Amino acid sequence: MSRRPTDAPQRVITTAADMLATYGLNATSIREVTRRADAPFGSTYHHFPGGKQQVLGQATALAGDRIERMLEEVLKAGAADGVSRFLALWRERLLQSDFRVGCPVLAAAVEEPIDGGGDEARQAAGAAFSAWEQRLGDAFAAEGRAADDAHALATLLIAAVEGGVAMSRATRDIAAFDRVVQRLERLLR
Repeated sequence: MSRRPTDAPQRVITTAADMLATYGLNATSIREVTRRADAPFGSTYHHFPGGKQQVLGQATALAGDRIERMLEEVLKAGAADGVSRFLALWRERLLQSDFRVGCPVLAAAVEEPIDGGGDEARQAAGAAFSAWEQRLGDAFAAEGRAADDAHALATLLIAAVEGGVAMSRATRDIAAFDRVVQRLERLLR
C-alpha cells in the first residue's frame, strides 16, 4: 500500500484508488473510504461537492498517474527491458495479493455504476489509458519502430496486460497472466 498522505482529502482519494483496485467501482463507498482513510465523513462533501463520482474520478486519475510514473521509470531501461520489469511488478502484485488486487483504472473503465453517473471515473480511465499508450508508443518509436506500429503495439500491450490481470484474478491462477507475458516478451524482442 502507498504511503498515507497527511491531509484528509488526499487520504480519501488515495484510499479510494486502493479500494477501486480491490473492490471495484460500486463496492467503493464514500462511507467506507472515509473510514479507512481516517477522514471525517461529514467534511467529505465539503471537499468533494460532486460526491462519490468526484472522489472516484480523482482516485482513477491518481491511479493512472501512479502507473504512468511507474512506466516512465521502468522504460528508462529501454522499451523491452522496461516492459519486462513492469510485467514482473504486475505478476508480483497479483501473487502477493492472492489475486485480490487488480487495476483500478480498468475497474473504473468497465464497471457500470449502479447509482448512476460514473462519467468522471470513466473519463479519467480513458485519459489514463491514452497516456499509457502514448508513453509506451513513444518508447517503442524511440527504439526504431514505425510510429503507427509503435502505438499499435502499445495498445495491444495494455489490452493484453489488463486482460491477463483480469483473467488471473477470476481464476485465482497466474497461468493466464504468464502466457500473456510470454507472448508479449516474444513480440517485443
